[in-house]
Amino acid sequence: DVCSSDLLPPGHPQATELLLMIAQWVDVGYRDHHLLDSLLLKFPAGCRRKLPFDDYLRLRLAEGFRALSVEEVDTAIGAFDFVLKADQEALEENLVALAHFWKGRAHRKKGEYETAFVEIVAARELAQKHRENAMFTAVIQIHEGWILFQKGLKKEALQLLAHAETALKGSDHYLALGNIESARGRIVRRSGEYAKALEHFDRAIAIYSAADPNHRNLARTLVNAAYVKRLLALQLRKRIDARARKTRPARGGNQPGSTSSGPPGLRARYQELCHEAILQLQRARAIYTFHNSAGIGAVIINSGYLHLDRGDIDRAAEEAMEAYRIGCEKNDQILMARARVLQTATENAKVEEQVGEDVDTALHASQAKQFSEEALALAKHTENHRLLAAANIARGMTAANEFFQEWDLAKRCASEATDLIGADRKSTRLNSSHLGIS
Repeated sequence: DVCSSDLLPPGHPQATELLLMIAQWVDVGYRDHHLLDSLLLKFPAGCRRKLPFDDYLRLRLAEGFRALSVEEVDTAIGAFDFVLKADQEALEENLVALAHFWKGRAHRKKGEYETAFVEIVAARELAQKHRENAMFTAVIQIHEGWILFQKGLKKEALQLLAHAETALKGSDHYLALGNIESARGRIVRRSGEYAKALEHFDRAIAIYSAADPNHRNLARTLVNAAYVKRLLALQLRKRIDARARKTRPARGGNQPGSTSSGPPGLRARYQELCHEAILQLQRARAIYTFHNSAGIGAVIINSGYLHLDRGDIDRAAEEAMEAYRIGCEKNDQILMARARVLQTATENAKVEEQVGEDVDTALHASQAKQFSEEALALAKHTENHRLLAAANIARGMTAANEFFQEWDLAKRCASEATDLIGADRKSTRLNSSHLGIS
């Protein structure tokens, strides 16, 4: 077994080719970055100076992928930049395509969607030059479709995913096939088709679980499914509260977050959805903990909102603080912004409850303002329109709370959020030639 023996001496003429091949196998779901760690140790600084230039570039590609795997995205981008700025004749076109592909994914992780799109398209155009790259091209198209979705191009994204699925049908590339279903779930969820989204997520979960029950993409899909179940639970709670207000007008209805009254069937379904969401988040947390992944931050954010929905403000605030700490540790500005949005919501909830003395209300209002302003600043460092819209909504809700009542500012923030969401929907359309579909 090359992975556990000395069959990869740096002096071997195919050593770096084999190393990079293993990196690509890791990328499609075989083992994880720990395998690469042991192999990269075989190439210390002294050995690297003696490598031919093309071998050194392959080594840097493998190191870049390893950095991407452990979410050190800036390090990864630096390694891929080095390879792409080198003499392109030193590497085969397939490897240049691979560098663009991995670099695009690194930029996507940072929320830099325009740069990611340029890199992904460059990778796909190079891969399409050779028929034997049909599967690689399909995998690239999955990521290209995802970026199109982030840019508001739902129809084009679904078109690319269908094209990739056709190319991969019958293959054992479980990771790519699971990614297609997961992406479809995210796309239809944004359209409000929650039941359909859960169907896609369930299929993705089944595909991932059958091959690797601890894969990070499985954890990500579990989080997405839990989020949809939270949305469905919120819809049910609104129906429960509305019926309670009709049957008990003299008492003013239920308190926010309460489902103690209302039709038994709706209450039972509400509790069931919340319980299922919690179980999926717990499973996702275990997987992310196994990988020491920043993805655990998404678990904590979603868990925090579930606590907030059910009236446990203090627990939600604790979750938000922990998510922000992880975001800082991983330099993940998207996670940091999402955590600040949740912290804003918890502080505003405390203002609305008016718990304690007036000085406490002023303190919570001030903290909500600080958190919402920080969320805005962080979101502006990304190209995630929805995140920036959420930050504007958080700032607007703070301006409109019982303490500030700054209605003009609240209206401006609401208008900005509406424009941002609308910008996604009105993005310039692309035709099939731009997507590389023939």
